[in-house]
Amino acid sequence: MLPFVVQFKSGKPVYEQVLLAVKRALTAGQLKPGDRFPSVRVLSQELRINPNTAHKIIGTLVADGLLSVQPGVGKVVSHIKPATAQEKQELLGSDIEQLILDARMLSLNLEELIPAIQRTWRRLVKE
Repeated sequence: MLPFVVQFKSGKPVYEQVLLAVKRALTAGQLKPGDRFPSVRVLSQELRINPNTAHKIIGTLVADGLLSVQPGVGKVVSHIKPATAQEKQELLGSDIEQLILDARMLSLNLEELIPAIQRTWRRLVKE
């Protein structure tokens, strides 16, 4: 079982979708520094993706400093700095875009959408 969730959407490269899912898991704390990361083989089998794609994903995460290679252990989550508000907002980009498109299809304008978001936020977060 993978330590993150990927919900594949058509029209977007699998590679980008998996990277986004991993970055979300890191930001949300689902993946913590020192956690082992799945191997290329496990990643490709669990997600049912080409091993070359899995290799490219892991290579990118290593190059970005999100994963490190530890001999005898494999890939582990590196010590990462907390995400900035801007980085967190960027991770929501496609979800926000989809919300706006759905609102437009329902002929909602921004003034109608914001109160709906606020109500749902209060119901779910209970601040």
